[in-house]
Amino acid sequence: PAAPAAPAADTMSAVAAAPSTTDFVALKENSIFLDYRDNVCAGAQLAVANKLCADLEVPTPQAGGNVTKGYVGDLDVGSLKPHTDTYFQGDMCPVNVHWHLGTEHYSYGQYDENGNGPHGTAERPEWANRDLAAAGEKVRGGFHCHHYDEKEEKFTKPYDWKYCTNMEVGETYEVHWPHSSVGDCGTVNQYQTPFYDGVFCNLSMEQFAAIAADPQNIASNVGVHGQVFTVVNDEQYFYPDMMRGMIIDKQRNMGTDIHYYTGSTTGTSRSNEMCSQYAPITWQVDRQCHMISASSFDKLCHDMLLQRDDMKDDLYPHGSRELVMDSLVANNAADAESLAAAAAAAAAPAAEAAPEEAPAAEEAPSTEEVAAEVARNGNLRA
Repeated sequence: PAAPAAPAADTMSAVAAAPSTTDFVALKENSIFLDYRDNVCAGAQLAVANKLCADLEVPTPQAGGNVTKGYVGDLDVGSLKPHTDTYFQGDMCPVNVHWHLGTEHYSYGQYDENGNGPHGTAERPEWANRDLAAAGEKVRGGFHCHHYDEKEEKFTKPYDWKYCTNMEVGETYEVHWPHSSVGDCGTVNQYQTPFYDGVFCNLSMEQFAAIAADPQNIASNVGVHGQVFTVVNDEQYFYPDMMRGMIIDKQRNMGTDIHYYTGSTTGTSRSNEMCSQYAPITWQVDRQCHMISASSFDKLCHDMLLQRDDMKDDLYPHGSRELVMDSLVANNAADAESLAAAAAAAAAPAAEAAPEEAPAAEEAPSTEEVAAEVARNGNLRA
């Protein structure tokens, strides 16, 4: 029999171009793996209420602060240090991802009062209210990056959002990835909304109270990645996996200029009068602002919807806390340069105290040299 005719070229092209029609989010409803009732972290948040900063017996360092290179806060935190290794080296895993409208942190020349966006930027320290968050709520917007240019289409062309809500091309968002060593790391329960459920998943209040007796225990076991983006409608800036934490790409200077310090949780329920008592936690904040495609965020929201826990309350931008005043920011800031200088200073006394090296022993003759001497009936050289 004759061989079947090959499909027409235009038919093959149409098949290749056709997008997948599988709705993976809809499949979650009947999945035996993603039943929210099996979520062991649900309700794990430990209730620690905000408190008037003036009423704190021992002031707790707050976030977000100024992360401009060279900045150090005024709050003396003694020997308390931020975790300056990677979080996975401290057995911490990301337990949530969410983002804020504008930035809560301040990096002069990168995201500050001189930045711009579709609705302008925040003054310092006054804030503009913009209706871009959930359910029509007005949220406080933060500072903005300097990338926005209304004459360039990538900053103004609308994007058809499928999963994220109340997002806008051209806007600046500060993304946070809370990490914890007592999260349900490596399991289907790892990512949680609210993030407190993930941070405290395997910790009771009694255990927390015992650990918190030494604040360094908290700073060494709970941390947040912070990274700032301007959203563009340009697929050159697509990044497929924003779930796992800060994007680190040395060639593009992403995640390389880091400001380390200890602070607190953030959000608009805190201010310079009302302090968070979820502290001190480590912050690792990228000082640089980067462009990223709207599709990258939409892919992130898609991935969030596929977690066992219901993360829909983090699919939109949250409000930004006002910039924390110097007196509430810890005086333990560090960056790559200061860490290298500290390491060199620590190594210098050790080098001075080290004994002089003994003269190197003369190298023993090789087998070939021994054979040659024997052949000449001579003695081995002394």
